[in-house]
Amino acid sequence: MNRRFQYVNILLLTLLAQAFGQQSAQDWATLVGQRFRAVRDVVYRSTPQGDLKVDLYVPYNKEPGPTMLYIHGGGWQTGSKEQYVLWYLPYLQLGMRVVAVEYRLSGRAPAPAAVEDARCAFLWLAKNGAQYGVDPNQIVITGGSAGGHLALMTAFLDDSMDKACGIPGPAPKARAVVDYYGATDLLPLVPEDKPHRSKWLSGPYDPVEMARRMSPLTWVRPGLPPVLMLHGDADKSVPYSDSVRLGEALSKVGVPNELVTVPGGAHGRHTWTDADILRGQRRIEAFLKNLGLVAR
Repeated sequence: MNRRFQYVNILLLTLLAQAFGQQSAQDWATLVGQRFRAVRDVVYRSTPQGDLKVDLYVPYNKEPGPTMLYIHGGGWQTGSKEQYVLWYLPYLQLGMRVVAVEYRLSGRAPAPAAVEDARCAFLWLAKNGAQYGVDPNQIVITGGSAGGHLALMTAFLDDSMDKACGIPGPAPKARAVVDYYGATDLLPLVPEDKPHRSKWLSGPYDPVEMARRMSPLTWVRPGLPPVLMLHGDADKSVPYSDSVRLGEALSKVGVPNELVTVPGGAHGRHTWTDADILRGQRRIEAFLKNLGLVAR
């Protein structure tokens, strides 16, 4: 077994045993291994830079149900599908399945590769997920930072990139998006002194046009899935105004949305207080309950 996966499993089980103080939560932590299994490194796409894979955390009984498609962050430059495994736990506790996505980082391929990969992962899951217990009509997409950006793009895109995925249509529609401080306007990243400019926006194309195409704000239109955004108003990496602007644009065309503001919150959930994390999680739960995706 891959040593990294062994380490992740040991850490996961250890923290599960420590993290929950109430009896009901302790019972859940004890029984989660009875309910869910990890299906690792399933190839969803082959690219010139290598195969791309997903990890699925799904029920043994394969009963179809709502699923969170989780896209990791890292400025399109770093991160992995295994890195944020502990953040998947609240969704499993709600009874959802979780699918974590690997995508090409900027060191392997520049934009629009990551967006294309995330979209292909979603299409693959909608077509193939039933065998693992995934209801294709109940897929929510989430992520933080670059992962939040990719979650929004995956849900907002039309079918213009879908041909590259090699998955027959018609393209499904995401049920909702939960976006943690994802960039919604990439044009400010175009200047060469910006940290992500030289890598992710470095392909053989006009960087201004690519930044525009890769901005979720460009794709806002009626009929998009509901969006829940969580963002700290002291974020120095992705401006809080990105989420404000997206919310205003969505409201203007009648797309349900909500912005949860973390007062004084910096970039990254790990920097927020426990109270802020829990408040955000309660809003996510209410959002999912209102959509009929988890039990009230």
